[in-house]
Amino acid sequence: MQSICVLLFLVLPFAAHATDVQATLDRSTVQLGETVTLNLHIKDGTSAAMPDLSPLEQDFDILGSSQSSDLSIVNGQRSAELVIGVVLRPKHVGTLVVPPLGVAGGQTAPLQLVVSQPDPSSAAAADKNVFMESELAPQHAWVGQQLSYVVRLYISGDVTNGTLDAPLVDGVQLNQVGDDLRYDKVRGDREYRVIERRYAVVPQHAGTLTVPALNFRGVAVDPNDPDSFFGGGTQVAASAPAQTVQVQAAPANWGQSAWLPARALSLSLSGWPDAGTPVRVGQPINLTMTLSAIGLPAEALPQLSLPSISGATVYPDQPKTATANDDAWLQGSSERRFAVVPERAGTLTLPATTLRWFDVTSGQEQTAEIPAHSVTVLPAAGAASASPTAASTPEPAAAIPAASAPSSATSHGVPWRWIALGSLLLWLCTMLAWWLFRRRVPRGVVAATAKHASTDGVRQRRLAFLAVARGGDAMAQLRSLLAWARAERPAIRNAGELETALADVTQRRAIADLQRCCYGNAAPAVAVDLVGAFERGFIWRNDESREDDGLPPLYPFKLE
Repeated sequence: MQSICVLLFLVLPFAAHATDVQATLDRSTVQLGETVTLNLHIKDGTSAAMPDLSPLEQDFDILGSSQSSDLSIVNGQRSAELVIGVVLRPKHVGTLVVPPLGVAGGQTAPLQLVVSQPDPSSAAAADKNVFMESELAPQHAWVGQQLSYVVRLYISGDVTNGTLDAPLVDGVQLNQVGDDLRYDKVRGDREYRVIERRYAVVPQHAGTLTVPALNFRGVAVDPNDPDSFFGGGTQVAASAPAQTVQVQAAPANWGQSAWLPARALSLSLSGWPDAGTPVRVGQPINLTMTLSAIGLPAEALPQLSLPSISGATVYPDQPKTATANDDAWLQGSSERRFAVVPERAGTLTLPATTLRWFDVTSGQEQTAEIPAHSVTVLPAAGAASASPTAASTPEPAAAIPAASAPSSATSHGVPWRWIALGSLLLWLCTMLAWWLFRRRVPRGVVAATAKHASTDGVRQRRLAFLAVARGGDAMAQLRSLLAWARAERPAIRNAGELETALADVTQRRAIADLQRCCYGNAAPAVAVDLVGAFERGFIWRNDESREDDGLPPLYPFKLE
């Protein structure tokens, strides 16, 4: 048994640090005779031996391989990736499987590649040195729907000084998707080098959409003619045919909600506590809402928000959006975090959230929904439960004489100066009693009484700040921090005075960094751990926390 335990301790570290590898194909569908590139990604690697490629030989011809590395440093974090590219040519038609490969101590996942028969309609162009093809799909679209426009340039032989036009279309949003794909393809008896360029086309108006013909111009070089290398080549040109589709307006009965034509859409929420997880008043519930759509860019997605929650305050973080453009279809995503702080005990309910969208593949309206969630909120830790009887029974108020009843002093004509003298005497007696009370009460008791009179307000401000501190909105964090500080020190007016009043170096540095995040030029480079700095509360300077007797001395003391 002991030897087994020792073996596990030796093996587990290697398993935990296994190399992170991933395999991808530059295309998922090809025609027989075309080539495809298998990319093997090795995370945190700069060099690696060529893996065993023999499992590929059953369905593919291996034409060559290459290696490239990428090193980047972001916010002081170093990351590296090594990519091994393997050029493959399928041997037959069908759905081929790229088997798992052992790479740098790790193993890749299997991949699928669909191989179809060559297109007979394009065989007529096989006798040309240079020709072009284009595709625009789907043929019927909706306003705001992304279309995929693909143009391919076929080159046989040596061509230099080539220029390929970019499509220019009015009334559409058009962007290139990913980098150019380069592969080989056989047409007839000739082998061509293919350059494939893909675009995302989003029409903004209904009607007929036409992508005009694209032109290519270059110079063909004959390797058997020495003069061709000195400007004596032959001018060559090719043109991709124009493509036309019909664009339909949004349904008339769609209403005022956002028009979201997508191929797929999902809406999710994470972080809501389970039924058995205790939640207390003032304890933040950290939620993350995520929206992703295929066929829509991130800027077309609506801003995420939580519905109104009775009995809680919601502190939203800044949304994070991204658009992946490494495939034929754009993949937009949006993520936003929320801190939900319960304000009272009982049942806290998050209402259901729904989002209408239009499925362009089926032509039907769809609804993405986050169902309602509920959780039981317990009183704050250490909170005393008040007696219902005492809370509901008010204390008797002192009797207030009617304003119309004349006082006995006034009715007897007592001069007002005697009233003023009596008020002054009463004030002097009050000050004397206060001074005697201060002499009898131990030091710090009065200050402690005033301090704890607003304990609940300070606690709520502190919890609210800690909830906001876990987000990324620097201005909201600064406002919440100042509100908390003023609950303890009302005289504090701004962040500079708060920084001066604190004794802890970490807290003062955190405030300085937070101000740079709000007002500096290099705010994204600053990372402020506000929760770690202030989770124990403010650490005030001694001169701020010393006892104040309320009355300054009439004369300064002087040592003889």
